[in-house]
Amino acid sequence: MESTPMPEPLRRAVHELVSEAVFNCQEVLRYSQPDLAHDWQRMTLYRAGDAADTMDLASMLIAAFCQQDGIDPDTLRSYLQTSQQHSRAAGTRDSDHTQLAGLLGRPAPKGTSGRPALQMAYGRGQRHAEEAQRPEEDPQKLFTEACLHGLRAKICDDIDSLDSYLPPHIAAMARRVAEALEIPQPANT
Repeated sequence: MESTPMPEPLRRAVHELVSEAVFNCQEVLRYSQPDLAHDWQRMTLYRAGDAADTMDLASMLIAAFCQQDGIDPDTLRSYLQTSQQHSRAAGTRDSDHTQLAGLLGRPAPKGTSGRPALQMAYGRGQRHAEEAQRPEEDPQKLFTEACLHGLRAKICDDIDSLDSYLPPHIAAMARRVAEALEIPQPANT
């Protein structure tokens, strides 16, 4: 079966949703900064949830189109990776607690041994903790963070705020990103 191109209205909606999700992801980063310690739990969870919901909506719009376009239901389920899906409404899982234990340098919770998925989650947490101790950061992550902060600062016309909450090296990169951006002007048609 030949696939049809994504219709322009769907493409635009997906682009808008991705932009909204990116903004919410940037807010997660923003509220994780030390100067907002008083409110980080509430706001990071709100914004992470908002980003997830927004991307879920984008996925479902695309899936609805694919379904109407005649894609095989099993193929659609595999594309949506439904086996990996976990609802936030169901709460935290054993793997979340196990990974957190590894991240915070705590012993693995009881019942972890003999359960490969939990052992992997614990090891993943330990690796993240080790990476956090290294002074050098992944340049790709630094670049992504600087782009997100710079984009928000430019859109909100608040470039000076970057220096108030970011480490100096990220603030400098974000400032360069913001200064390089031009706010798009509506097309005159």
